Amino acid sequence: MIRSMTGFGAATTEDATGRYAIEIRSVNNKFFKAAVKLPEELAVLESDLESWIGKRLLRGSVTVTGRFVPSGHALAGRINPEAARAAVEQLFKAIPEDIRDSATVELGSLLSAPGVLQAEADEAFIDQARKTMLGLLEEACGKLIDMRVREGEVVHGELTEFGRRMSGHIAMVAERAPKVVETYQERLRTRVETLLAESGTTLEEGDLIREVAIFAERSDVAEEIARLGGHISQYTELLDSDGTEPVGRTLDFLAQEMLREANTIASKAADVDISRTVVEIKGLIDRIKEQAQNVE
Repeated sequence: MIRSMTGFGAATTEDATGRYAIEIRSVNNKFFKAAVKLPEELAVLESDLESWIGKRLLRGSVTVTGRFVPSGHALAGRINPEAARAAVEQLFKAIPEDIRDSATVELGSLLSAPGVLQAEADEAFIDQARKTMLGLLEEACGKLIDMRVREGEVVHGELTEFGRRMSGHIAMVAERAPKVVETYQERLRTRVETLLAESGTTLEEGDLIREVAIFAERSDVAEEIARLGGHISQYTELLDSDGTEPVGRTLDFLAQEMLREANTIASKAADVDISRTVVEIKGLIDRIKEQAQNVE
């Protein structure tokens, strides 16, 4: 089953060190691209999370955002009193004297001042945080993949319908193509006999056969129809694959090959009905190409 490239997932948990949260979202991209954003305390884990996500998602632009709010006990142990005092003093010096006495400082804002909140250096904390964040990432990624699968089912239905309709159009072209030569032969015979009757001469059957043979060779689309049918068979196999490998780029390539054959049929087949049918086929191919941009 194919999967979409768009999705979202989130997960949170809390322990003695604080509250952890992860959000992961993905959008369309020709290749796989990941960006991991973590708070300063957990910045050393960015490569671990990026490596993990690269093994689960195969295509798309993926953004992972992590958050960490330390518990009150853990936070108190990480405040640098000297840096906090210096930040307050510098702040009050910058305030005009006439309003300095009535000014207040929000402690929450003070924690964002450089150096006030010391980064956690405890390796035990980092090891525990790594396990926690990877666990949250697995949970959030599972939700994202579920969303991708649900959206992929909708896309799968549309792509299957496109393939079914295209097969019907190809069958019509295959049935119509031999009749084009017969129609041309009769039309040519009638036209030539009319012209020759005016001059009192007769038509040599060999000349007519030779002219029809040239037309038949020039307008023969049997090979293109066979190749286009082969592409449809491969297309159906891709849609019914187990979803363990990305198929979006292969679908896009197949659509380009289908379009190549359709254009050749259109240029060779001197028939209005076939030309109209090829227009329908090309329209379906364009829709396949559009949906291929959404498939992992």
